[in-house]
Amino acid sequence: MLMRQAAEIHGWKLNYGGIALMWRGGCIIRSVFLGNIKAAFDKNPALSNLLLDPFFKDAIHATQSSWRAVVSQSALLGIPTPAFATALAFYDGYRSKRLPANLLQAQRDYFGAHTYELLAAPGKFVHTNWTGHGGNVSASTYDA
Repeated sequence: MLMRQAAEIHGWKLNYGGIALMWRGGCIIRSVFLGNIKAAFDKNPALSNLLLDPFFKDAIHATQSSWRAVVSQSALLGIPTPAFATALAFYDGYRSKRLPANLLQAQRDYFGAHTYELLAAPGKFVHTNWTGHGGNVSASTYDA
């Protein structure tokens, strides 16, 4: 995704499949996997994310329960797995229609009366009296 963004900004015409194969020369990632990346971009040069290619979509879907188990068990045992955990969070976010950003909006509204947009009424912004105690609410103070 980063290479695609850089290519758009700079007007580059990149061969993403060819770039994937460059890793075979002198890299630990000398595997069939790189050929699968090349094949995905050969099929669809405009592919914006490998997760959208049928091969990768199916492979991730088939193994995600094991992936989740590894991340969960690692967390329970206190073993840091930042790459696995972050990749899983990205995967979940990428395939989600609606993300939990509404929780952040609720916090902002609670602490600073910033309001939030109603999902059921796009364009309508409201403030909620979260404590039920009333009080003066402004963007600078919250006196519940």
